[in-house]
Amino acid sequence: MTTTRRGRPRSFDRDAALGRALDAFWRHGYEGTSMATLTEAMGLNPPSVYAAFGGKRELFDAVVAHYQEEKRELMASALSESGSAREAVARLLRVLADDYTDRSHPPGCLVISAAVNCSPAASEVEASLRAHREASKRAIAERIAVDHPARAEALALYVAAVVQGMSTQARDGATREQLRGLADTAMLAWPDGD
Repeated sequence: MTTTRRGRPRSFDRDAALGRALDAFWRHGYEGTSMATLTEAMGLNPPSVYAAFGGKRELFDAVVAHYQEEKRELMASALSESGSAREAVARLLRVLADDYTDRSHPPGCLVISAAVNCSPAASEVEASLRAHREASKRAIAERIAVDHPARAEALALYVAAVVQGMSTQARDGATREQLRGLADTAMLAWPDGD
């Protein structure tokens, strides 16, 4: 059985539109980004945005999924290269120092900063982003557990705190060199013997 679509076909590049919405949410946060800001950034009228993505929350979820696709690979690559857990974490922090200060996108990390100080109305968004951060922390803990099974959780919590601080520092204007220095300094706290 053949079904026909009603209405006009989409006349825009979905990935490009998501990229422009990503930039808006990244710069202004979830609550600070209005639908008017989004439609202007995306170059679409409100009915087109609602038809393609749903409401603001659904669009944000699509943006985060789009963002996470790329960033998950960045993190996985840094953690999966050969070497000790210490080397993997040091590599991850250097990669993030570079990424958080990359001028091709807003500074820092969308998942860390998009729902800071949200009102109760955005508690689901806040919880969703927290779940993404927890998944990243688990991935770090799993890599650390190869060398430090007894300390994996504590070290992963430490690394997550450093990563979140690096994101905030990048948003505050820290340079790539400053974040690399912070990453090197953070590694001084790593346990002896690896």
